[in-house]
Amino acid sequence: METHGYGFRRTLEGVDVATAEQRIREALAEQGFGVLTEIDVKATLKKKLDVDVDQYKILGACNPGYAHQALQLEKPLGLLLPCNVVVYEKDGDSVIEAIDPHAMFQVVDNPQMGEIAEQVAGLLKAALDNA
Repeated sequence: METHGYGFRRTLEGVDVATAEQRIREALAEQGFGVLTEIDVKATLKKKLDVDVDQYKILGACNPGYAHQALQLEKPLGLLLPCNVVVYEKDGDSVIEAIDPHAMFQVVDNPQMGEIAEQVAGLLKAALDNA
């Protein structure tokens, strides 16, 4: 797994996007996340702009327990939820990326959010590792 400035990345070599998406959905569920939203970027851009792009999906993943804890500390935190996970194709492989909650919660001026971010980051990393 790779880490970059605001997320975690795993490349699944030789795996098609549909399979990668199914694998990350299952791995997220194993870590207590549900997928609340789904945006098919390829289909949306084709419909709205009549452009063709590679497959790209945005999954809005939520772990209800941690979301509840975070919202109890910061009501406006809903602006930063859910945790986005993307699945896309690149050079014949599939890439899965998840937001790093540490980066996302840096804009929140509440030191208690750090512990929640740490726990959620661990769960998201485990999901990527197991996808």
